[in-house]
Amino acid sequence: MEDKRHGRRLIEHMLERVMFGSRWLLAPFYLGLTFALIILLVKFFQKFWGFASNVTSTSTDDMVLGLLGLLDLTLLANLILIVIFAGYENFVSKIEVAADDIDRPEWMGSVDFSGLKLKLIGSLVAISVIELLKDFMNAANGVNETEVKWRIAIHLTFVVSGLAFAIMDWVADLNKKPKGK
Repeated sequence: MEDKRHGRRLIEHMLERVMFGSRWLLAPFYLGLTFALIILLVKFFQKFWGFASNVTSTSTDDMVLGLLGLLDLTLLANLILIVIFAGYENFVSKIEVAADDIDRPEWMGSVDFSGLKLKLIGSLVAISVIELLKDFMNAANGVNETEVKWRIAIHLTFVVSGLAFAIMDWVADLNKKPKGK
Protein backbone atom coordinates (compact mmCIF):
# COMPACT_ATOMS: atom_id res chain seq x y z
CA MET A 1 0.00 0.00 0.00
CA GLU A 2 2.84 2.36 0.94
CA ASP A 3 4.59 1.56 -2.37
CA LYS A 4 1.46 2.59 -4.33
CA ARG A 5 1.24 5.93 -2.51
CA HIS A 6 4.93 6.52 -3.01
CA GLY A 7 4.55 5.68 -6.73
CA ARG A 8 1.61 8.11 -7.08
CA ARG A 9 3.51 10.85 -5.25
CA LEU A 10 6.49 10.29 -7.53
CA ILE A 11 4.31 10.52 -10.67
CA GLU A 12 2.54 13.59 -9.28
CA HIS A 13 5.89 15.21 -8.47
CA MET A 14 7.22 14.55 -11.98
CA LEU A 15 4.02 15.91 -13.56
CA GLU A 16 4.20 19.05 -11.44
CA ARG A 17 7.86 19.59 -12.35
CA VAL A 18 7.05 19.26 -16.06
CA MET A 19 4.09 21.64 -15.77
CA PHE A 20 6.10 24.13 -13.72
CA GLY A 21 8.98 23.90 -16.18
CA SER A 22 6.61 24.48 -19.11
CA ARG A 23 6.62 28.18 -18.25
CA TRP A 24 9.99 28.32 -20.05
CA LEU A 25 8.14 27.66 -23.31
CA LEU A 26 7.10 31.32 -23.07
CA ALA A 27 10.70 32.61 -23.06
CA PRO A 28 11.07 32.43 -26.89
CA PHE A 29 7.91 34.55 -27.22
CA TYR A 30 9.47 37.30 -25.10
CA LEU A 31 12.75 36.98 -26.99
CA GLY A 32 10.77 37.35 -30.23
CA LEU A 33 9.18 40.52 -28.88
CA THR A 34 12.68 41.81 -28.11
CA PHE A 35 13.60 41.30 -31.77
CA ALA A 36 10.33 43.00 -32.75
CA LEU A 37 11.55 46.05 -30.80
CA ILE A 38 14.63 46.12 -33.01
CA ILE A 39 12.45 45.99 -36.13
CA LEU A 40 10.27 48.77 -34.71
CA LEU A 41 13.41 50.83 -34.01
CA VAL A 42 14.43 50.53 -37.66
CA LYS A 43 10.95 51.66 -38.73
CA PHE A 44 11.07 54.55 -36.23
CA PHE A 45 14.37 55.83 -37.67
CA GLN A 46 13.04 55.40 -41.21
CA LYS A 47 10.02 57.55 -40.32
CA PHE A 48 12.17 59.98 -38.35
CA TRP A 49 14.54 60.46 -41.29
CA GLY A 50 11.64 61.07 -43.67
CA PHE A 51 10.14 63.52 -41.20
CA ALA A 52 13.38 65.35 -40.36
CA SER A 53 14.59 65.65 -43.96
CA ASN A 54 11.40 67.50 -44.97
CA VAL A 55 10.88 69.60 -41.83
CA THR A 56 11.69 72.94 -43.48
CA SER A 57 9.38 72.41 -46.44
CA THR A 58 6.39 70.86 -44.68
CA SER A 59 3.31 72.53 -43.30
CA THR A 60 2.65 72.74 -39.58
CA ASP A 61 -0.21 70.26 -39.90
CA ASP A 62 2.03 67.76 -41.71
CA MET A 63 4.71 68.30 -39.07
CA VAL A 64 2.20 67.51 -36.31
CA LEU A 65 1.08 64.41 -38.21
CA GLY A 66 4.71 63.30 -38.54
CA LEU A 67 5.27 63.82 -34.82
CA LEU A 68 2.10 61.87 -34.02
CA GLY A 69 3.39 59.02 -36.16
CA LEU A 70 6.66 58.98 -34.19
CA LEU A 71 4.74 59.14 -30.92
CA ASP A 72 2.57 56.26 -32.08
CA LEU A 73 5.64 54.07 -32.70
CA THR A 74 7.13 55.10 -29.33
CA LEU A 75 3.95 54.13 -27.47
CA LEU A 76 3.91 50.81 -29.29
CA ALA A 77 7.54 50.22 -28.27
CA ASN A 78 6.65 51.06 -24.64
CA LEU A 79 3.76 48.61 -24.82
CA ILE A 80 6.04 45.85 -26.12
CA LEU A 81 8.59 46.53 -23.39
CA ILE A 82 5.92 46.40 -20.68
CA VAL A 83 4.69 43.06 -22.03
CA ILE A 84 8.26 41.69 -22.19
CA PHE A 85 9.23 42.70 -18.65
CA ALA A 86 5.96 42.13 -16.84
CA GLY A 87 5.04 39.01 -18.78
CA TYR A 88 8.44 37.41 -18.34
CA GLU A 89 8.55 38.22 -14.62
CA ASN A 90 4.96 37.10 -14.01
CA PHE A 91 5.03 33.90 -16.02
CA VAL A 92 8.62 32.75 -16.52
CA SER A 93 11.26 33.99 -14.08
CA LYS A 94 12.48 37.05 -12.22
CA ILE A 95 14.93 39.23 -14.14
CA GLU A 96 17.68 39.08 -11.55
CA VAL A 97 20.27 40.96 -13.63
CA ALA A 98 18.19 44.10 -13.08
CA ALA A 99 17.63 43.58 -9.33
CA ASP A 100 20.28 46.05 -8.17
CA ASP A 101 20.51 48.14 -11.31
CA ILE A 102 20.00 51.86 -10.73
CA ASP A 103 18.08 52.11 -14.02
CA ARG A 104 15.58 49.38 -13.13
CA PRO A 105 12.08 50.82 -13.75
CA GLU A 106 10.14 51.26 -10.50
CA TRP A 107 7.17 49.27 -11.78
CA MET A 108 9.31 46.30 -12.82
CA GLY A 109 8.63 43.31 -10.61
CA SER A 110 5.53 44.91 -9.13
CA VAL A 111 3.16 44.73 -12.11
CA ASP A 112 0.97 41.69 -11.64
CA PHE A 113 -1.31 40.24 -14.30
CA SER A 114 -4.08 42.66 -13.33
CA GLY A 115 -1.74 45.64 -13.60
CA LEU A 116 -0.42 44.34 -16.90
CA LYS A 117 -3.97 44.22 -18.28
CA LEU A 118 -4.57 47.83 -17.26
CA LYS A 119 -1.25 49.01 -18.70
CA LEU A 120 -1.99 47.22 -21.96
CA ILE A 121 -5.47 48.67 -22.33
CA GLY A 122 -4.18 52.13 -21.35
CA SER A 123 -1.52 51.92 -24.06
CA LEU A 124 -4.07 50.74 -26.61
CA VAL A 125 -6.34 53.67 -25.74
CA ALA A 126 -3.42 56.09 -26.14
CA ILE A 127 -2.45 54.59 -29.51
CA SER A 128 -6.07 54.64 -30.64
CA VAL A 129 -6.45 58.29 -29.65
CA ILE A 130 -3.36 59.20 -31.68
CA GLU A 131 -4.80 57.45 -34.72
CA LEU A 132 -8.05 59.39 -34.28
CA LEU A 133 -6.14 62.63 -33.88
CA LYS A 134 -4.29 61.89 -37.12
CA ASP A 135 -7.65 61.34 -38.84
CA PHE A 136 -9.02 64.64 -37.55
CA MET A 137 -5.83 66.49 -38.53
CA ASN A 138 -6.07 64.91 -41.99
CA ALA A 139 -9.79 65.70 -42.37
CA ALA A 140 -9.06 68.64 -44.67
CA ASN A 141 -7.52 66.20 -47.16
CA GLY A 142 -10.68 64.11 -47.15
CA VAL A 143 -11.13 61.02 -45.05
CA ASN A 144 -13.23 57.94 -45.42
CA GLU A 145 -16.16 58.59 -43.10
CA THR A 146 -16.83 54.89 -42.58
CA GLU A 147 -13.21 54.26 -41.54
CA VAL A 148 -13.34 57.13 -39.06
CA LYS A 149 -16.60 55.82 -37.58
CA TRP A 150 -15.02 52.39 -37.17
CA ARG A 151 -11.95 53.90 -35.51
CA ILE A 152 -14.16 55.84 -33.11
CA ALA A 153 -16.13 52.67 -32.33
CA ILE A 154 -12.91 50.72 -31.73
CA HIS A 155 -11.53 53.52 -29.57
CA LEU A 156 -14.70 53.61 -27.47
CA THR A 157 -14.51 49.83 -27.15
CA PHE A 158 -10.97 50.16 -25.77
CA VAL A 159 -12.09 52.88 -23.34
CA VAL A 160 -15.09 50.87 -22.12
CA SER A 161 -12.94 47.73 -21.83
CA GLY A 162 -10.38 49.66 -19.80
CA LEU A 163 -13.07 50.98 -17.49
CA ALA A 164 -14.53 47.49 -17.12
CA PHE A 165 -11.10 46.03 -16.26
CA ALA A 166 -10.46 48.82 -13.74
CA ILE A 167 -13.85 48.32 -12.10
CA MET A 168 -13.37 44.53 -11.94
CA ASP A 169 -9.96 44.98 -10.31
CA TRP A 170 -11.37 47.54 -7.87
CA VAL A 171 -14.18 45.15 -6.88
CA ALA A 172 -11.68 42.28 -6.55
CA ASP A 173 -9.50 44.45 -4.30
CA LEU A 174 -12.53 45.34 -2.17
CA ASN A 175 -13.29 41.64 -1.74
CA LYS A 176 -9.69 40.93 -0.67
CA LYS A 177 -9.83 43.42 2.21
CA PRO A 178 -10.88 41.99 5.56
CA LYS A 179 -14.38 42.93 6.70
CA GLY A 180 -14.62 45.74 9.24
CA LYS A 181 -11.58 47.70 8.04
